[in-house]
Amino acid sequence: MNLRRLRDGALVATAVLMATLTPAASADEHGDLERVSFALPLGIAAPGGPVTADAVRALGEKAELADGITALETVGPVASYAPRAATASAAATPAVPRAQAAPAAVSYPAPARSISLAECQAKIDRPGGDKFYVKSRFAVCTGISMISTWSRNGAPVGTSQLKVFIRGTVPKEADRTMKFDYDVVGFKKVGAIPTNREMYKIEGTTPKTWPASARKTQGGNLPVTKSFDALRAMPSAHFTHTVRYAPGQGTGAGAADVVFAVYQPVITASAVPGWISAPSIGKPFMLAPRWDAAKYLNNPTGGSTPANKGSASFSYLATLNYSTKATAPERGAAAHIKKAFTTPKATQPPNGDKRIPGQTVDAPLHRLYLDAQRRKDNRAKALSNCRRYFGPNYTQGGKDCDEYPFATTYEGAAQADHDPHAVKLNFSVLPVDSTQNQDAGRLLGQFLTKNRIIDGPEDGFLVKISS
Repeated sequence: MNLRRLRDGALVATAVLMATLTPAASADEHGDLERVSFALPLGIAAPGGPVTADAVRALGEKAELADGITALETVGPVASYAPRAATASAAATPAVPRAQAAPAAVSYPAPARSISLAECQAKIDRPGGDKFYVKSRFAVCTGISMISTWSRNGAPVGTSQLKVFIRGTVPKEADRTMKFDYDVVGFKKVGAIPTNREMYKIEGTTPKTWPASARKTQGGNLPVTKSFDALRAMPSAHFTHTVRYAPGQGTGAGAADVVFAVYQPVITASAVPGWISAPSIGKPFMLAPRWDAAKYLNNPTGGSTPANKGSASFSYLATLNYSTKATAPERGAAAHIKKAFTTPKATQPPNGDKRIPGQTVDAPLHRLYLDAQRRKDNRAKALSNCRRYFGPNYTQGGKDCDEYPFATTYEGAAQADHDPHAVKLNFSVLPVDSTQNQDAGRLLGQFLTKNRIIDGPEDGFLVKISS
């Protein structure tokens, strides 16, 4: 079992989390009765009949498990709270910008704010499936499987299993209340075992916040403790938990008023009276909720109602999707970025060590909003390079100087002028059809606002080019 020590000193299993048997407990006239519980990733096939604890343990050891307990795409302080997964989470197909009738020339699609249990199951409850699903920064899900083996005098007599799925959503744009839906499903029982005494406690915890002084309000019907049989008998074993941090408690430049938090679902299988057993704690992937009231984002419930100002989101990288299709309004800029990604050394200005960011989670883009002068510097640097490499008349034929990374990011053309550690000339410029370039800019602005991307290093986004 692979154990990692977190900042609070607790030991958390990042592979198979299981109970440690206590030497105490009982035997009856039928012999020694023993129950061992395991918390396993979803996607592992349940045993078809009574099996030994070693057999279930082997199932977990053979699984291809992520080495971390938080999503690879996590940004902000939560990203360093605990080990991150080595592989990317499941993600929804990026939304495609669409042309609109006047006066709105283009419109970037709004991110998803709901996710069904069926969607969640399809993404993470299958052999080799992902351990986490990021549908958007406002809709995510995770889950875990709890399996118990039951034996008498060392011989297996039964197996019980249930699965818990957790979906986190921010249903409304101007809502600071984050909702977590818990569903207990996938009940399996083999053998004559006392699952009416097998108790499960389900709860949602927030072990860490930034700043530490922030205080939350909660709602819903968690925590809850019920037996395996009681959960299975429910028409729908569905529970909810809501978490809200009021504005005015956060930090961040430009009155961003940001509160970051670790949200950790915990499922505890208690010891069973009359059986040699011990509690087992299941901890699925941690979630990374965030609350902000940045003035440059949509805060329609602010103003006269400051208690509701701002909104919530999940602190994961968002992905801007541009398309090179002939019908895509931003196609010229998209083709430029595609060239910068695929053949960076063939772009201008020349740089044999050019590594264009925005493609991978280890090199995302960061929004630049508060420093207006730096945005101007980025743009000026791009224009001077367009003139230098494409001539003073590069605008002929209705073209603009398009730059990537965007001037509204810290990775823009003037990055090396502001950061002595940055690679010089690590950008690309190209004359692009003026209308297409401006439509691309409008889409970028809408994307940043709709996904609540805040200024600075504690947030970020990626760019994907489809064709």
